Amino acid sequence: MAIRLPFRRDAKSAPRTPQALQDRRRRMVVTPEGVALPFVLASRGARAAALFLDLAMIVGAIIGATLLIAYVANAVGINFNDDDSPAGRAVQALVVVWIIALFLFRNAWFLFFELGPRGATPGKRITGIRVAARARGKDGARLTTEAVIARNLVRDIELFMPAIFIVVASVEGGDTEMAAWAGLVWFLLFALFPFFNRDRLRCGDLIAGTWVVEAPKRKLEQALSVGEGARGLSQATGVQYRFSDADLAVYGEYELQVLERVLRENREEALRDVARTICGKIGWNAGAGDERAFLEAYYAQLRARLETGMRFGRRKADKHT
Repeated sequence: MAIRLPFRRDAKSAPRTPQALQDRRRRMVVTPEGVALPFVLASRGARAAALFLDLAMIVGAIIGATLLIAYVANAVGINFNDDDSPAGRAVQALVVVWIIALFLFRNAWFLFFELGPRGATPGKRITGIRVAARARGKDGARLTTEAVIARNLVRDIELFMPAIFIVVASVEGGDTEMAAWAGLVWFLLFALFPFFNRDRLRCGDLIAGTWVVEAPKRKLEQALSVGEGARGLSQATGVQYRFSDADLAVYGEYELQVLERVLRENREEALRDVARTICGKIGWNAGAGDERAFLEAYYAQLRARLETGMRFGRRKADKHT
């Protein structure tokens, strides 16, 4: 008789195929527009690779800034050995500039890129992931400035505090070996945190209410403007859908992307919910059973309006713009 250990996995009940592993990372979120969208949480490996790439870029930028400051100092004849002379004070000013640049590269790098429309640093974009607001129950929300600031302030505690241990110990003549061990324990405590929660959250994500999701690069698909419904004519009812500029001005590029995703997934419940939301916004009534044609027409005409605006240098990022 075989003894079944409590921690032993059953191969039949827990398949380890790539698809099964991805399904374990899949989450369903309802956007503020009332649309249910699936997200796949980023793997721990992708997050680690993105952080490594960002840190490498930051170090490269710091080295470049240091060499640039040294070049400027040499070009204007500043001697770094001077103390009380005007040249010495200029050196002190350059050191202050260098410290400010160091601070900005270390902190503003993540803030600047994650507050952008992509919600991702260069490292995250390379690995195909991005930061998103974590669902509250089943409801989703937009990524806020406060959340991005909070998650990046915590990164200082998670990542840079161990280095401070070692630097302070070496400067003050303390026990650098003990400081190194303390820094290692501190780093591992936070680095292993994503392994002990199902959503792979680091402490910064937990505090800020964010998570990191996959955002794979996709080739531009054919625009959804080839059917009769997209041209405004419903095959089901024969109704011709034509929207005024005021009807189309309600939404922007973000909502257009959400609408395109809903049309491509073609889930009846989502089509019905989105059509009801849009009708409520613009004061229309598409009628039951004709949601697909209504949404195709609205999508095609909204896309044409936004593309026209972009050609004239006018962009509408979302409905709040």
